[in-house]
Amino acid sequence: MTGSTRGPNDPRRRERILDAALDVIAEHGAIKVTFRKIAEAAGVPLGSLTYYFHDMQHLLTEAFTRLAETVSTRYGALLEAARTRQEAEEAVVEIICGKVWGTDRNLLLSYELYAFATRDPEVRAVMRSWMQASRDSLARHFDPLTARALDALVEGFSIHNSFDLRPTEREEVAAVVRAVVDRHR
Repeated sequence: MTGSTRGPNDPRRRERILDAALDVIAEHGAIKVTFRKIAEAAGVPLGSLTYYFHDMQHLLTEAFTRLAETVSTRYGALLEAARTRQEAEEAVVEIICGKVWGTDRNLLLSYELYAFATRDPEVRAVMRSWMQASRDSLARHFDPLTARALDALVEGFSIHNSFDLRPTEREEVAAVVRAVVDRHR
């Protein structure tokens, strides 16, 4: 089978399945995901999914973990690059206004993660871990309360700006970030 992605020499199969799971979640919602839809999207035999994931819960938890780690890495990198408090504030603004989510799809997936986490303890743990990673990144520059407030601000602005007919302008976001930071100095 020349050019095939099937078979034992497919070292990225598990990752392709997770990526496909996220695509299917984005398209249909977590509640409507099936092994069959994921296998079709990944271009793998249906049995491959049960080889890597013992049930749908396991697969969804791993897929949401992958999403959280991807976005967290971008988020953390912006804050790690900041050398001063002002640069850290600018990084927070960039997280809110820039492309830290990578795509609108990732933001949509975060909504699915929030909703699914409300009903599922394993996925709730993924959400909590993601929140802690965000706060830890912010804590490089800000005290714990300010880090928590800024993290909530990031989430809130990201959600609101994705729905608002007039998303908050970068300058307005910067003013709010500055106000939160100044309030806690």
